[in-house]
This record gives sequence, structure tokens and C-alpha cells, in this order.
Amino acid sequence: MNMNIPRSSPHPAEALVLARIAPAVRERAAAVRLMVFDVDGVLTDGSLYYGENGEALKRFNTLDGHGLRLLTEGGLKIALVTGRSGPIVSRRAAELGIADVMQGIRDKAAALTELAQRHAVALNQTGFMGDDIIDLPAMQRAGFAASVPNAPGYITQAAHWVASQPGGSGAVRECCDLLLASQGRLGPFMMAPGLLGAGAIQ
Repeated sequence: MNMNIPRSSPHPAEALVLARIAPAVRERAAAVRLMVFDVDGVLTDGSLYYGENGEALKRFNTLDGHGLRLLTEGGLKIALVTGRSGPIVSRRAAELGIADVMQGIRDKAAALTELAQRHAVALNQTGFMGDDIIDLPAMQRAGFAASVPNAPGYITQAAHWVASQPGGSGAVRECCDLLLASQGRLGPFMMAPGLLGAGAIQ
């Protein structure tokens, strides 16, 4: 399916998503070709649940998962970069078809640069969504920096855009919709409900 069909006006869903987005933010979002997400506090609510055998559990949101799949179907590259390490993130990424997963990373700005070079994408065509101090250098290096409302104030102030939903509760989906709408790629999904397949994991 051609996701780049030119249209004289945005799809109503795109217009709704972009209604309160500043033109400068739209411009940054429209340029993104590689979007990188932190995990804890962004794809999850930041909580860690421990089983009786000491195993750590995380809660993911299916709306976020669907949004990430839409980004992939829309032609954007996706990567996960997290400071923690564990099999849960690898499993979730595999379910969503995300191949670029970097765990145990302290220098996320360097990771962003490495990913951009790997995919032949300029840094001003990258996005990074984070929620804490460790994410700040990558957010400052990316062309589009996103965060969540429950992040510390000095993190949200450094972001070009902040979701209305908290991390792990739809913030990533908001970000995905914004990217797709800014690039005119969200509307076509409204006309192709079976694009992802009935059995797609979210």
C-alpha cells in the first residue's frame, strides 16, 4: 500500500491529531525517519514487579504496541534503547517486529548516533522519546525530542513535544500518531483496516 499518496488536505483523523500541535513541532515530526524509544517510564509506567523467584515483570500497553506497528507499516524505522537489561524487553520487541534493541546502555546519545549511521539517517531526521536524566543527551541530539507528562520538569522542558498520557498508558501511541499525522501517513490506515492482519500482536 502506498503510504505517500499526496492529498490536498489532511485526513480528518490527522487534522484532529495535529489540531493543537505547533507548526514548528509538526515540521520536526514530519522529518523523522528513525524514532527511538526509551523503555522504562515510556513504554512502561516505570514500575518493576518482582515475582517470588526474583524475576522482574513489566506492564506494556497494547495501544502503544499497535502504534509502533503502524509506524513500521508507515515506513519509519524504530529502535528501543534502555539502560536496563532483561529478556522481557527482547520478547516485547520481537512480538512487535522491532529488530533494533539496545539494552544496558548508559550513553544513549552515542546509541542514537550509531543507529542513525546504521540506517543512513541524518540526526535531524531522528526522534528520541525519554523520561529521565539518562535520556536527556539523546533528546538534545535528536531532531525531534518527545517525553511524557510524569517526567521531571527539566526533562519535559527539554522536549519539543510532551504526550498528554503518562508513560506506559498510551504516551507512545500519541507520539506514533503525531509522527504519522505530520507525515500524512495516518489517514491511509483508516481506509485499510486489515492492513496489519487480524492476528497481529499489539
